This record gives sequence, C-alpha cells and structure tokens, in this order.
Amino acid sequence: MSQTFSAVWLMEQEFPPLQYVVPGVIPEGMTLLVAAPKTGKSWLVLDLAVAVSSGSSILETIHTGPARPVLYLALEDGPRRLQDRLRVLGVTHAPHRLFFGTSVPQGDVLSTIQAWVDDFPGENPVVILDTLGKVMPSAQAGESDYQRDYRVGGALKGIVDGNPGAALIVVHHTRKAQGDDFLDSVSGTQGLAGSADSILVLRRGRAESAGSLSVTSRDAAEGQYQVELVDGKWRLDGNDLKSAAAALAETRTTSGLGERSAEVVSYVNENPAGVRAADVAEALRLTSKDAGTYLLRAFESGRINRPTRGLYTPVGSVGTVGTLSEEPTQSALPTPTLEEVA
Repeated sequence: MSQTFSAVWLMEQEFPPLQYVVPGVIPEGMTLLVAAPKTGKSWLVLDLAVAVSSGSSILETIHTGPARPVLYLALEDGPRRLQDRLRVLGVTHAPHRLFFGTSVPQGDVLSTIQAWVDDFPGENPVVILDTLGKVMPSAQAGESDYQRDYRVGGALKGIVDGNPGAALIVVHHTRKAQGDDFLDSVSGTQGLAGSADSILVLRRGRAESAGSLSVTSRDAAEGQYQVELVDGKWRLDGNDLKSAAAALAETRTTSGLGERSAEVVSYVNENPAGVRAADVAEALRLTSKDAGTYLLRAFESGRINRPTRGLYTPVGSVGTVGTLSEEPTQSALPTPTLEEVA
C-alpha cells in the first residue's frame, strides 16, 4: 500500500503541461509507428528528425516547436544512404541537435537510449528507433510471445516515463493480414500495442503516392488523415489536420463509385447539416427521382448517413468510415526494469 495516494493529494498536484513532438499527433512518451515494408516510414521519421532537431515543420504544415536534441537510430541504413536522403529532403545545413546511430551492440539498445536521454535533462529529447525488429530479443524460457512483447515494450516506455517531456518513437512493421481496425495491423501480439502511449499506422499502396496516417493515443486526439509521399517527403493533404481528415473521408466514401455517384456523395460531404433529394437534384442537375435513388444507394452502402427520413448527412468524422478501437488495454503485468529485460 506504500505506492497508493489519495484523490485529495492528486487534485492538489500541479503537473507540467504535456509536451508534443508533433502537435496533435505525437505526444511525449512512447509511440509506435507501424507500416509495411517499403511504405516510406523511414522517409517520414528522417524528415521528423530533421524538423524536431531544427524546430521546423513536419508534413509541410505542422510546426514542431523549439528545436530539441534528437537521436535517430537508423539500424537498417548506413551513413551514405542517410546522407543521400537528407539531400533529397532538401537539407543543406545539418541541424546541430541531430545525431545518428546505425548500429547498436546486441542487448545494448535499452542502455544506449537510456544514457542518451539522461544526457539531456529538461531538454525534452527525442529518440527514434528504426526498427524494433533489428533489436527485438527472443522470448525467454517459459515466456510467451505476449509476455516478451510487453516486457520489451514496457522497458522502452519506462525510459521516457522516467524523463518527463522525453519521447521515444519506435518504428515497427505491420502484420501481413490486416483487419478493419487499424490497430490489428501491428505486427506481433497485443503486448506491444498495450505498452505504447500512442500508435501511428502509416499506409500507402504500392506505387501510389497517396496514403493515410491513423493515430490513436492516450493523450492526442484519435484521427485518420490523408497524406501523400512526393519525392521522399510526406505532406498532409490539406492545410491542417482537420482538412486532411476531411480529404481522407472524401476518398474513402467515394472510392470505387461511378462519376455521378461520387458527385452525390461529395455533395453530401460538403454539407454536414444534411441535404435532401431536392437539394441534390438542383445542385447537380438531376431529377428528384434520380437524386433520391443515388442517395438511397449511397446510404445502403454505408457511404452516407440518414438520421431522419429523407435527410442525408456525411458519415461524420473520418474515424466512423472505418473502425476505431478504444484505447489499447493495458496488461496487468508490471512494467519491467532494464535489468529484467537485458
């Protein structure tokens, strides 16, 4: 009982404000960035490392705030590739607060991250581990895969938990089979997802520039945003997160439709207060009968809502287009120490 505290004590405390690496997307703590191979996740985190260490913008629109020290453990790349990519990203003057590591001795990744974070007390340091698979240990004797995943994830999280304001971004691969819930795409067991404070899932079709970035977090707002990869640089499809969410909703609700059906759904999406068949008929130069038919088909396919008879509205936030999970459930297992993980 020595670790308990009263509600009265809790309400009397003054905690420092939450620090964001990327406002609205990546808060302090441990974040899992999950994507399939060759999706462009390493381009994203390299651009993130440059932006955060120089105090500039990521996704071309979101300012990251004052410059912070950043350690990018690029364990799948070498110095030459990193230099080439920095040049592609347009870096001409290297940020003084950006550091790289391309190899970590087996079993030393936790102590390496811990020592580096400890070198910058009060400076909100950021570490990017790319990728977790390069340093993931095997399960110990008698340990299930879930227990191994939670043990490792908990130890990584413990480093930044002990350094308020610090952030650790862990790059990980998606599983081959993916469900409707984007959290199901995290490779491995739910032990990893359960130990993270935030999870980002980056998706992009092969040979396509457009993609999506899905976010769930204990601290940041959940959301799904349309993004685009152009010449190695990721950008939001829009001027801010709200417009990027609307762009993704538009894409998802009109994908696979014929031209006229897509126009009808787009018109509904542009009018959140709702429209009726007569409104659509007038705006798109259709007969009222045809407008009603298009609206009914779109409603029956789940592309728009019908809150009351004859009134059609957008499906709502982009999160309702797919399936958003509740916050990952924490296991009852205790958070391990560095010594227990090693």
